[in-house]
Amino acid sequence: MIEINHLVKKYGNHVAVDDLSLEVEPGKIYGFLGPNGAGKSTTMNMITGYLGATSGEVKINGHDIFKEPEEAKKCIGYLPEIPPLYVDMTVLEYLNFAAELKKLDKKKRKEYVTSAMETTGVTEVKDRLIRNLSKGYRQRVGFAQAVLGYPEIIILDEPTVGLDPKQIIEIRELIKKLGENHTVILSSHILTEISAVCDHVFIISKGKLVASDATENLLSLMSGAQEVMLLLKQGAEEAAEQLLEIENVERVQVTEENTRLIVYAKQGADVREEIFSTMAEHKIPVLEMHTVTKSLEDVFLELTQEGGAKA
Repeated sequence: MIEINHLVKKYGNHVAVDDLSLEVEPGKIYGFLGPNGAGKSTTMNMITGYLGATSGEVKINGHDIFKEPEEAKKCIGYLPEIPPLYVDMTVLEYLNFAAELKKLDKKKRKEYVTSAMETTGVTEVKDRLIRNLSKGYRQRVGFAQAVLGYPEIIILDEPTVGLDPKQIIEIRELIKKLGENHTVILSSHILTEISAVCDHVFIISKGKLVASDATENLLSLMSGAQEVMLLLKQGAEEAAEQLLEIENVERVQVTEENTRLIVYAKQGADVREEIFSTMAEHKIPVLEMHTVTKSLEDVFLELTQEGGAKA
């Protein structure tokens, strides 16, 4: 649905997007994840045709966004980080105006506007001036503008910035709802947002793509060998010596308080049962044992701080 090939954007000597290539397939919610300044918004602006590229190409349903912008843009609904709202209009006036700008079929405009308002939950405030709406409702009006005319692709740039926790939850639910009928691309530096709503994650650092995979696969890939955390009543040093005798234990790390330790297993091995048996055999009380699971945040830091490798 979207094909990006060797995309580059330079501002003087600064490279904002560096030889970026990726593909977006229909029917999924994609997350663009990266630290501030990674090149997410610049990439979004080039995909939507708001910015030109220094080199490379972006194809939307086979249409080059730089050579056939009108055809390509018909497939896209875009919500920038700051929604382009006219605050002296009512919600209904603004959406009718947006439908006119998008050159939607006159006979279907009323249907499109009504449907967009229902989908985004702004029907009850349709006659209110946008300036009098809360930030959460303004964001919803921005969403309504993006989904007008049922575009196949919805692109959202930092859609929950500045919202309170309740509004963030509501917007996330709205994104999931949009994902049922549209391909959604969501840009964010908020890790919980990406893991909560996205099927597939692109991690970008310094303008480069450092990882691309399904959210679960990415976590699984980066978690590597099994890590087991133990909390002992006492004697972690002694326990470590015994645990190193287990064939599939790579190494053991003892914490400063001498009651906690982390057991690192060899690749592909599950050592929990052997740990339990060894501790019981040497009468070392185990108060707690659990595997250490990496979060998307751990993966994110590992990839963006060390440059990473494509998944």
